[in-house]
Amino acid sequence: MEYTEIMVLLGALAGGYVNGLTGFGTGLTALNFWLQVLPPVVAGPLVVTCSIVAQAITLPTIWHAIDWRRTLPFVVGGIAGVPLGTWLLAWVSPQGFRLFAGCLLVGYCAFMLARRAAPKVEWGGRMADGAIGLGGGVLGGLAGLSGPLPTIWASLRGWGKDASRGVFQSFNLTILVLALASQAYSGFITFEVGRLTLVALPATLAGVWAGRWTYGRLGDGRFAQVVLGVLLVSGIAIIVNWAVRA
Repeated sequence: MEYTEIMVLLGALAGGYVNGLTGFGTGLTALNFWLQVLPPVVAGPLVVTCSIVAQAITLPTIWHAIDWRRTLPFVVGGIAGVPLGTWLLAWVSPQGFRLFAGCLLVGYCAFMLARRAAPKVEWGGRMADGAIGLGGGVLGGLAGLSGPLPTIWASLRGWGKDASRGVFQSFNLTILVLALASQAYSGFITFEVGRLTLVALPATLAGVWAGRWTYGRLGDGRFAQVVLGVLLVSGIAIIVNWAVRA
């Protein structure tokens, strides 16, 4: 097995585990491994495919908490944003995209680790929710990273755990399916993406199962803080690596 396949397996296992534990995070985690060996035009569609699998497996556990009236503005905005993200995929440089992913990891994880002090946002209503969905759709079409913006926004809204996960997980799955269709129509689902998907899926499934098992035994959320800390360090490592190569 070559180095590329090993990194794909490690990224899929880590991404699946975080997704099974938290309900999101496949792209945030897996890209830390995959962008070291794959160009964005391959890593992006691979993230989307593995994210759909992970989301579909874990969705039944929070189906009861989905409020479609609350979720709809996010979905509408996301649908508008996916084609733009897919279009951007062909114009992003590997080094620039790697820096973006690292900054996203650092910013997102730092916010989540400090979220207890975050203010509650009550303004904007459904228009603001739709704008966040638009941004999530762009990131979803670009690299399967539809989750961070709605997740952060749900925390700022002050929604409870079940309500938040019901919004961002149903949104993620909807947008990721659309992103996959958009990428396929645009010609980004290549033979290489298909080959690496077959390599990644078994590790994704194993990671999701392990994440769900851990989640069921660590309901106090402490382990989630550890995961965020690891992701934060990973993001810093990506930025440092980019700075060294620049």
